[in-house]
Amino acid sequence: GGSGPVATVDRIDFSNDSVSASPRGPLSSARGYSAATSGQAKGPAIKLQKAGNYGWFGGGYNVNGQSSYVDRIDFSNDSATISPRGLLSLARRKFAATGNSNYGWFGGGSTPTETATVDRIDFSNDSPSTSASPRSPLSSARFGLAATGNSNYGWFGGGRGGSPIAPVSTVDRIDFSNDSSTASPRSPLSAARYLLAATGNSNYGWFGGGAFPSVATVDRIDFSNDNTTISIRGPLSVARYELAATGNSNYGWFGGGSGPVATVDRIDFSNDSVSASPRG
Repeated sequence: GGSGPVATVDRIDFSNDSVSASPRGPLSSARGYSAATSGQAKGPAIKLQKAGNYGWFGGGYNVNGQSSYVDRIDFSNDSATISPRGLLSLARRKFAATGNSNYGWFGGGSTPTETATVDRIDFSNDSPSTSASPRSPLSSARFGLAATGNSNYGWFGGGRGGSPIAPVSTVDRIDFSNDSSTASPRSPLSAARYLLAATGNSNYGWFGGGAFPSVATVDRIDFSNDNTTISIRGPLSVARYELAATGNSNYGWFGGGSGPVATVDRIDFSNDSVSASPRG
């Protein structure tokens, strides 16, 4: 998806990321500022194992305003139009999502006023007749945030909220085994910003880019010690916001952004003190 709004879906081949992304089957409707997650298990023994064959895109906005739609991509048949599933509890955009092998959590967003709402999708029961389950909220209402996680927790960082409304550096952690409790604030990002992106592996999460002003900053959260000051790593190749990110156990890719730019940067998780490497 994306601003326009559009229904376009592009696929990056992680083994050959120097070529242009491949257009795949579209979303069920055109919309922008949605969030996405997929079934994945990240444990200490297996750093990143895809556990399931689907990805879920939720919310956003369309010609009628904020959306609560959820679409599911079948990774084994991604040339077909995406399948609509059960709705989110609240129509919103500019929010974030992460998940483990069983569930996906969608947090924050704009309704268009900021919200702290967290919805949980049960990957095993996402039928169109089953709506997402509201869970306990983030510690504060905000939009334009980013999220990543491992098999046990999800971290939601940055965004724009408060009174007066402004960028924030807040990082909240959701305990996947106890998501009926309000998310727990952890150590903040190195600076307040929103419209950023995040990805991670089983041990760390990387939050990159954002506004305002537009930055190339990359912050790394140590999942095993998230109450300490966040570590600033090598920057992206170009400052930007409204970008997106994904990754595997070894690398993270940060793509696009406001400018607009088509730049894709790759972070080497084993050597993240250097600047991110531009790719296709």
